[in-house]
Amino acid sequence: MKERESADSSLKSQSILTQVMDKGRFQKLAATLSLSAGQNLELRCKGNNVTWNYPSYLDTFKDSRLSIKQLDKYGQLILANSTAADTGEYSCWLQLCNGNKCRKDETKTGSTYIFFTDKEELFVPTPSYFEIVYLNPDKPAVIPCRVTTPSAKVTLHREFPAEEIETDGTDIIYDVKKGFVYQHPTSDHKGIVYCKAESHGAPQISIKYHLLYVEVPKGPPSATIAASSNREVSDRVHVICTALGEPDVDVNFRWQYPGQESERPVIIQNFWRLINRGTGHTTRISKSILLVEDFEARDAGTYICIAQNLQGETTVATTVELN
Repeated sequence: MKERESADSSLKSQSILTQVMDKGRFQKLAATLSLSAGQNLELRCKGNNVTWNYPSYLDTFKDSRLSIKQLDKYGQLILANSTAADTGEYSCWLQLCNGNKCRKDETKTGSTYIFFTDKEELFVPTPSYFEIVYLNPDKPAVIPCRVTTPSAKVTLHREFPAEEIETDGTDIIYDVKKGFVYQHPTSDHKGIVYCKAESHGAPQISIKYHLLYVEVPKGPPSATIAASSNREVSDRVHVICTALGEPDVDVNFRWQYPGQESERPVIIQNFWRLINRGTGHTTRISKSILLVEDFEARDAGTYICIAQNLQGETTVATTVELN
């Protein structure tokens, strides 16, 4: 029954998104659509307050080929002179607004994945020639070598030792909309890999992907705090807060210190870098340094550092006294 309900809701959601064909004809869109690169695309979404989603790079480069308009009864998306790089998910939904507050109407949405096929570009082009993929032991990792031709045969290869990596459909699968997915990454998967695609011609090679295994598990940052040994009057005193965490997770720092309420001027510097620990495990080390110039008696006391990421926060403290 649940499967039937989800199928029915999927059909409902598809009904508000259509493609404008030649001679004023319209076509309801299936889950995927293949067009030749170079073709123009016009999509319409029923409703008087429509929001669109499309491949993010079109926004990144403020692409003039993309035009979005809201008309009385529908939203319109036009993409001129399409390229292989435009391959991706295109979706729309109706916004329900009450004053300044708006929410997505889950019953009125539409989505399709469009392949812009180009025999010269079997892989969706990317702005870089090299990409880092982090392998977390507790979540799938994606090697994003997406293709522009859904029928292309795609294989995954290790650079050293040179070999094809077997995709068994269980631990490693290929999703034509995402790329290769490692369902349960381990440290054995680390290294440099690339993809190869074939479709009625010479095979093509993707960019290279550097797979780094993440050592630190998910959770609040692991933090420590230390103060410099110089604590005489007029000395410069450094208090250093160090946090270890996942390579792709930002850490934010907040400080509480004795002269804060009297607005005692201090200098705070934050930075981070990636470090390899042992057997190819990668960790992000983030630091926040609080500097007190001309240390005085009023600066003595407890210095508190709060390190925070998306999973939570860790508080550490140290007491700094005059020698």
